[in-house]
Amino acid sequence: MHKPTFATSLLAALVLLGSAAAHAEVTVAEPWVRATVPAQKATGAFMQLESDADARLVSAASPVAGVVEIHEMVMDKDVMKMNRVDGLALPAGQAVELKPGGYHVMLMDLKDQVKEGDQVPLTLIVENKDGSRQTIELTAPARPLNAPMKMQHGKH
Repeated sequence: MHKPTFATSLLAALVLLGSAAAHAEVTVAEPWVRATVPAQKATGAFMQLESDADARLVSAASPVAGVVEIHEMVMDKDVMKMNRVDGLALPAGQAVELKPGGYHVMLMDLKDQVKEGDQVPLTLIVENKDGSRQTIELTAPARPLNAPMKMQHGKH
């Protein structure tokens, strides 16, 4: 049996440290979800994300919705459109705002009404530059229906 030497132990520690450093530290600030009316089947989740290393938000999930996607609002020939995106870049050190009228997390096929004050669980999946992924669990309070939003969402 091979007895580990100081050099092999140090090398193993550096490999572990290097793999830990590859994960971006992503912080989430001011998450919230727009409350809904009864029978409404979709709403948006909004927040500010900041990563200490280049990364991408690649997916999201929530037990309150059957489908959760990352969306963006864009102007196309004087018409505001909403499109699903495969991911959202999180450049190192830059705050990325998910807000009404811009990028947001779309919660569709809602299982129940989201009422003002509800705490909505969300799971965000972030992909690091090396392709590894990390999971961020958070809870977002539901704000009133009249919380600022630049337009209504169309059909999906």
